[in-house]
Amino acid sequence: MSARDWIDKDFYRELGVSTDASDAEIKKAYRKLARELHPDANPGNSQAEARFKAVSEAYGVLGDEEKRKQYDEARRLFGTGGLRSPFGGGFGSGGTNFDFGDLFGGSGGQTTTAGGFGGLGDMLGNLFGRRGGSAAATGRPRRGSDVETEIRIDFLEAVQGATVPLRLSSPSTCDTCHGSGARPGTSPRVCPTCSGTGFVSRSQGAFAFSEPCQDCRNTGRIVDDPCPECSGDGVSTKTRTLTVRIPPGVDDDQKIRLAGQGEPGQSGGHAGDLYVRVHVTPHRVFGRSGNDLTIKVPVDFTELALGTTLDVPTLDGKVSLRVPPGTASGRVLRVRGKGIARRDGQTGDLLATLQVTVPSTVDGKAREALESYAEAIAGQDPRPELTRLLQQRS
Repeated sequence: MSARDWIDKDFYRELGVSTDASDAEIKKAYRKLARELHPDANPGNSQAEARFKAVSEAYGVLGDEEKRKQYDEARRLFGTGGLRSPFGGGFGSGGTNFDFGDLFGGSGGQTTTAGGFGGLGDMLGNLFGRRGGSAAATGRPRRGSDVETEIRIDFLEAVQGATVPLRLSSPSTCDTCHGSGARPGTSPRVCPTCSGTGFVSRSQGAFAFSEPCQDCRNTGRIVDDPCPECSGDGVSTKTRTLTVRIPPGVDDDQKIRLAGQGEPGQSGGHAGDLYVRVHVTPHRVFGRSGNDLTIKVPVDFTELALGTTLDVPTLDGKVSLRVPPGTASGRVLRVRGKGIARRDGQTGDLLATLQVTVPSTVDGKAREALESYAEAIAGQDPRPELTRLLQQRS
């Protein structure tokens, strides 16, 4: 892809966000689109697969603070017509715009091997993965991009830890050519235009710019006989199954890093990392507060008034809780060391909240007993503070 093609793309429109969108808004939009367009959710849908790749490419730029800054600056300079001068007007005689096609196309000017021209050309080099310095640095190894995916596990798996298979469709080193891009039995040759640097310099009047070499597509190599599997890119999108170890005590929305499982590097560079975002399905009985395990225990009025002993479930069995007479509804009883154990050795507690239950209907002996109880406590005001306030206002 040429520099012009790259910059002409509207990555903001691909993600459906404004140019002043925050990092959080960009990430949210990407995650939503990635879930909708993922190949696993759209088997055999070539349009969805193409959109998935476009969205991933857009997030690869806008999701990186430095790349986004360079991308925005390049689009500000180029606009929709030509390269604009920061002082108003354009480069060239009479204040006319310097044609964008002259800068990145093949018309006009003198082309030579890049030899250290900086400025705008270096900035554009950064957009294509070059990290400053001379154009000759292009051929050095470059680390692959990081990849993010999501999984959902149940509550007990999150608390106790689990090993989960993960099916992932993502760019990976081509198994046929092992990343060279050339048909097996052949090898790429050094690009004669840029002498293997991936960049050339172009002189236009008083200006000289370094730009990606279009003959080798910024790789420094020419593949005469492309690999039939990856069409010469050295990278192919494929589905693979990984095993993810979920550590005990993982939190909802926590990320787990798998080193070297992201996109493959270039020119012998290391692969990026894979980040797995974990979503935890709530449990129907247990809850969680940090390392503490929480549970709501229904009790009736007599158990609180007279006291009792309750059996309460834990993660690995049960415990007996003593409820003292006169215990109020909503009281929390703590059981030390029966919470969530983490890898660092810390273990939380079990927090049992007592909640009084009221029957929807009362009849027979139960009603007679309650009516007798109400007569026995007649004259006792359960709401003294409210009664005092009402008297003050009457």
